[in-house]
Amino acid sequence: MSWFVIGYYTLLLGGSCLAAYFNKRSAFLLLFSLTLVSFVLGIVGGTGALRAIAICAAVLALAAMVSYAFREFLIALASEEMAKELRTAPLTAAFGMFIIFTYAVMGIFAPLIAPHGEAEVIASAFAPADSNMLLGADQLGRDMFSRIVYGTRNSVGLALSATLAAFFFGALAGLLAATKGGWFDQFMGRLADVIMSIPSLIFALLMLSIFGPQIIVIIVAVAIIYAPRVFRLTRAVAGNVVVMDYIEAAKLRGEGTWYLIRREILPNSTAPLVAEFGLEFCFVFLLVAGLSFLGLGIQPPTADWGSMVRENATLISFGDITPLIPAAAIALLTVSVNFVVDWMLFRSSGLKER
Repeated sequence: MSWFVIGYYTLLLGGSCLAAYFNKRSAFLLLFSLTLVSFVLGIVGGTGALRAIAICAAVLALAAMVSYAFREFLIALASEEMAKELRTAPLTAAFGMFIIFTYAVMGIFAPLIAPHGEAEVIASAFAPADSNMLLGADQLGRDMFSRIVYGTRNSVGLALSATLAAFFFGALAGLLAATKGGWFDQFMGRLADVIMSIPSLIFALLMLSIFGPQIIVIIVAVAIIYAPRVFRLTRAVAGNVVVMDYIEAAKLRGEGTWYLIRREILPNSTAPLVAEFGLEFCFVFLLVAGLSFLGLGIQPPTADWGSMVRENATLISFGDITPLIPAAAIALLTVSVNFVVDWMLFRSSGLKER
């Protein structure tokens, strides 16, 4: 134990001194702050606290290395203009892109990755992990790892479909309202206000209670809930574009509404809309997961992360963290998408790093 403590502090202090010697101010502040935090927590928690800090630091370092390597990989494959943009991406954005890529691969190739079927019973209820089941079994004896892999396709696929529907109708209505103006703009604005005044969860529960927890009903309900949010942003962004001189010139040439939207307004509104798409996906994903947790989302035996948390929640009482794994999968994807969205918002804002 003592050798671990000595080596731990020697490594941190040595790294801090090297960072200070080579004038790496950010690295020095990070390492020496970690040294001070470790000193305080080590007094309170002993060697166990130091080991926990060391593990967390190692995980963060590994994530940083993976993010850097993935960013360099994308730069090597991208065009010259895109590569220039990717070089400005922080490691957090690169980490988010790597996680999104990983989830996409899991969802697309779920049957090839999962060792068992999503509804296949292969063991007794709550069987522990072994060589055949990496995460053990659920309450019916189904492989948890396989269900998490299939849940990537089902949960993320449903959230993505609902987000696309909400974004399509909301953005289309916003572009038309900004272009046409007049009574159509006023009507769509008041309609959006009415829908947004209804609590989203209550509206979704009401729709699913009336029409049943079917996939198409979930998509329609979520699209109705979030389309007004997209409408308001699109209307605001497009409203700043339609007053430009080149829009007036296009109108004087006799160009129609669809030409103005497709060739003039939409290309100049893409950046904030793409960032909004990422934010809306996070909101929709969390809502769909919450509906599944309440039993009104994707129905059994189809694998879904929200329902998996509910079905295996009793394990927490016995100190088993298995129910937290699908919850962590939900949180990890949400945080990763937000990392990418933050970078895209920074780029679209016109700010430059010093």
